[in-house]
Amino acid sequence: MSLSVRVPTRLKRRRTPLSGGSVWRTIGIVLLWLFVAFNVAGLIWVIFQAFRDTRSILSSPFGLPESWSFENFTTAWQVSDFATATFNSVSVALISSVLTVALAAPAAYYLSRHESRLNRNLTLFFILGLGVPVQVILIPLFVMLNEVNLTNSLIGLNLVYIGVSMPFTVFLLTGFFRSLPIELEEAAALDGASPAGTFVRIMLPVAKGGILTAFVLQLISHWNETLLALTLLQSTDKYTLPVALISFVQQQTYSGADWGGLFAGLCIVILPLLAVYLWLGRKLSEGLTLGMGK
Repeated sequence: MSLSVRVPTRLKRRRTPLSGGSVWRTIGIVLLWLFVAFNVAGLIWVIFQAFRDTRSILSSPFGLPESWSFENFTTAWQVSDFATATFNSVSVALISSVLTVALAAPAAYYLSRHESRLNRNLTLFFILGLGVPVQVILIPLFVMLNEVNLTNSLIGLNLVYIGVSMPFTVFLLTGFFRSLPIELEEAAALDGASPAGTFVRIMLPVAKGGILTAFVLQLISHWNETLLALTLLQSTDKYTLPVALISFVQQQTYSGADWGGLFAGLCIVILPLLAVYLWLGRKLSEGLTLGMGK
């Protein structure tokens, strides 16, 4: 008497080591890491050149600094008044980012929780704002601000940053609030909480991941913004760091190129934001996980 074992068809198939999707995924991961390595290498190269003089940079662009002198940083800091520009950039970036998120959060919460024709039109209005280039509204903005004496003013620049950033921030937070469970609001209503109290005491702590994301993105955007600041600010004491760096490059054009000082100025602009991002990166990930998990 013989026994035969029937092997399922799916077990008979021989799997290839890598399927087509796995190959493309592997290629994508490799390209991504190459892109990251290229950017990190470029940043390290800029930092190294900030400690070298112009002659050594021109003779050996990829050489290493002979000494770790901060003379280039001192030159860039004094010649272009980077101290004042740093204070202006910090104040403008922080104030505009905080106010943008503070205004966008309640607007996004209301639009995500109340379905009506008016709210759908308002949401569409904010989405349309994402497609308007800043270059198109640059001249009208300058004319309007000039009429109310807000050109060459950090207050005017803050108002412009807030207005320009609202469409993206509202769009981002609206999607985040829609992903949160509505049962939290129903439980708060049963406990007698008002809509405003529910938003402040329940929804904001739960949505802190999305709010932190919006804040970090706006902080990076406002710190790096150059076109609006270059157009609206004329006095050197009102310059932000990107505009001060451009002014420093223009000065070097007439007095002779100081490449070491230029790279030092780039480091002054880049490194503070990099430090903030590294500091908030872990908190950003934890906030997103905590906010989406509740």
